[in-house]
Amino acid sequence: MFTDYDVVIVGSGCAGLAAGIYTSRAGYSTLILEKETVGGEMMSRQLIENYPGFATGVMGPDLGTAMVTQAENAGAELEQGEVIRIQDKGDYKIVKTDDETYTCKGIILASGSHPRLLNVPGEAELANNGVFYCATCDGARCAGKTVVVAGAGDSGITEALILEKLGCKVYVVELMAQPKASKVLMDRAEENENVKIMCGEKILEITGEDWVTGIDIQNVATGESQHLEVEGIYIRIGLVPNSQYLQNSIKLLPNGQVPIDENMKTEIDGVYAAGDIRQYSPAQIGAGTGDGIVAAMALGRYLSTL
Repeated sequence: MFTDYDVVIVGSGCAGLAAGIYTSRAGYSTLILEKETVGGEMMSRQLIENYPGFATGVMGPDLGTAMVTQAENAGAELEQGEVIRIQDKGDYKIVKTDDETYTCKGIILASGSHPRLLNVPGEAELANNGVFYCATCDGARCAGKTVVVAGAGDSGITEALILEKLGCKVYVVELMAQPKASKVLMDRAEENENVKIMCGEKILEITGEDWVTGIDIQNVATGESQHLEVEGIYIRIGLVPNSQYLQNSIKLLPNGQVPIDENMKTEIDGVYAAGDIRQYSPAQIGAGTGDGIVAAMALGRYLSTL
């Protein structure tokens, strides 16, 4: 059957772009759809130090831009559009966005994830007025101020170090008894007098009227509460898969991720998932890139049977 494209890829982060490079180079007409920023999470990262091949690290926007250019040079088309539904019609698939409909022979789901919310009073009310989710994007809005980073994983500690460079005094508040960040990041944070890590503390409320003025926290072990006077909070407590558009078309796990096999194949023939959206994803740029390659090669084998 004639279709608009051989392959439609949902998402233009590392997984989607890597997949697009491979499917395009294999001679398959490929469309990459992105609802927000082309290049995905890479475009909001500052220095990425654990991506193989860059001994001193690489700036996220530089890596993202290079991958976009490489995908386009290979022949992939990139378009803006939010996918709202996919449909399986056997030998062909339908991908529907908010204003367009595309047919294709195979789909790679690489729509990534978004930051998990704290879901405490004040978070929604003060969003973008002291409540932020990305220091690279919005750190300048709190430059020189006292701020909080919620979460002491790799992303949270990285945010804290970015904010410290902007002249901030940073409290890192972590619910768990121990931070989850890698040793190299923890060493940098602990050596920095402007970064204070507070573990075993639960954020109860974000306070302020027109702008954040503080947070209320409670010690998990003792129940003791205290108020921290801060002028911003950057929330990095995990990720939620961007899979809402799949709820009526494909099986999802309780956490929103897509079940896959060892080749990134979903329960639907010709549909693959890669990156943060797939089951067991470690949510790393290197892993997402590899996922995209595996999915693209597996999809190529599938397409050769049609």
